[in-house]
Amino acid sequence: MVYKIATRKSNLAQVQTDYVIREIEERFDIKCEKLLIETTGDKILDVSIEKIGGKGVFVKDIELALLTGKAQAAVHSMKDVPYDLDESFEIGAMPVREDPREALITAQGCSFKELPYGARIGTSSKRRIAQLKALRPDLEVVPMRGNVETRIEKMYREKLDGIVLALAGLKRLGLENKVSTCFTIEEIIPAIGQGALGVEIVKGNEFSTIVKALDNPDVRVCVEAERVFMEYLKGGCHSTIGAYGILEGNSIYMIGLFEVKGRLIKKDIYGSAEDYLDLGRQLAKKIING
Repeated sequence: MVYKIATRKSNLAQVQTDYVIREIEERFDIKCEKLLIETTGDKILDVSIEKIGGKGVFVKDIELALLTGKAQAAVHSMKDVPYDLDESFEIGAMPVREDPREALITAQGCSFKELPYGARIGTSSKRRIAQLKALRPDLEVVPMRGNVETRIEKMYREKLDGIVLALAGLKRLGLENKVSTCFTIEEIIPAIGQGALGVEIVKGNEFSTIVKALDNPDVRVCVEAERVFMEYLKGGCHSTIGAYGILEGNSIYMIGLFEVKGRLIKKDIYGSAEDYLDLGRQLAKKIING
């Protein structure tokens, strides 16, 4: 039997899925192949994500393939997976996390500080926009969606000064040489789960044991803490929200961002990795309390 692993059609999604397939085939005597699916989020690019269904627009069509048995597993970027996952499914593995930072690509190769006054920067993320504006209030933000290659092409075609993208995707595509500035985690807090891969399965299916063997506990505890933070604040694509947790020995350092009544609030927390879920909730409470 050839097992099908569903994913989006973008080059990045395919590179990520190829990684998961290699990991499975190296550990188990089985054959896997990709099942490419064009999601609602990939089809509609001229409307913001929150207007066409929020984070789930990159996941729901793929989940249908899992439910109908067309695929045995699916590979997602964890930042695209809603916190309120349907109870039929589970993220069986979070095998790896790439650099979660944000990256700036500029048309002229200049750094963020060298951008001219009033420079036009492409992004549609509320989280990125708010933090970019905090760093440089003079910037003009131009709405932009699409896959990595499409956004780079649009930058030149629409004569923008630059675009902001996740560094993880650029690295996986071998495009990190195009980056002019990498923002620190403190400058632009990443999206929940940014850089992490998730392998989704139907609960209890015959493929679950194989998928769960790929799980990386160090990745999972941090991403799950971030997702609990998001769940507590009821955050999504309509929200200005971000968080990042990093494992330091037996502890987790976590920083979070949320917009409360028009005010951008950043807080951090440090605690035991054993209490990773509670840590996410405690950070959310710190933000709510200002």
